[in-house]
Amino acid sequence: MQSQQGQPQAVQYQQIIVNREAKSRVVAGIFGILLGGLGIHRFYLGYVGIGIAQIFVTIFTLGLGGLWGFIEGILILVKSGILVDAYGIPLAD
Repeated sequence: MQSQQGQPQAVQYQQIIVNREAKSRVVAGIFGILLGGLGIHRFYLGYVGIGIAQIFVTIFTLGLGGLWGFIEGILILVKSGILVDAYGIPLAD
């Protein structure tokens, strides 16, 4: 960008800071147990790609892929599975 005199002007950028709150471990675990085949717990935690994969696995295995989400839900609740969300923020109790 140049001024009217032909001199370059400095462009200022503003940094945006996003404050993300911790997701609930209990909510993620319950989503996994009840809706794990649809990957809802993964979407809730920000893992969109894996959530989509869980949907396809559940469809292609005629529902048996739902066990994947069910087991993950239990592991989340006993603090043995997913411990952080997609942004690296630890899950809240």
